[in-house]
Amino acid sequence: QVQLVESEGGLVQTGGSLRLSCAASGGTLNIYDVGWFRQAPGKEREVVAFINRSGENIFTRDSVEGRFTTSRDNAGNMVFLQMNNLKPEDTAVYYCAAGWIRGYNYGFDYWGKGSLVTVSS
Repeated sequence: QVQLVESEGGLVQTGGSLRLSCAASGGTLNIYDVGWFRQAPGKEREVVAFINRSGENIFTRDSVEGRFTTSRDNAGNMVFLQMNNLKPEDTAVYYCAAGWIRGYNYGFDYWGKGSLVTVSS
C-alpha cells in the first residue's frame, strides 16, 4: 500500500514561489503516473498538473501554465510541484495522487492528505 505525504504548504505573498513535494512510502512511486490536484474553499477539486512515470509533464491547467511545473525524482521516490508567481486565486489545499493516466482518462488509487497553500494579496 503506497502512502503519499505532501510537504507542508504555507503562507506566501502574491508573486512568491513555493515548491511542494510528494513523498511515497510503502511502495515505489516510479511505477505510477502522478497528478497534482487542488481544492479551493467552497469549490470543487480540480486538476493542476499531471506527470507520467517517465517524467514527462503531460498536462498543466491553463490558469497555471507557465507558472507551475512538475518534476520527479524516481530514485528518491518523490514528485515535486514548483509554483512560481503565485496569485491569491492559487490559494487551496493541494493534493498529490498516484495512479494511471491514459489520454483523457485517469484513475488515482493513492492520495496524500493535502497541504494548504495560502497566497496573500
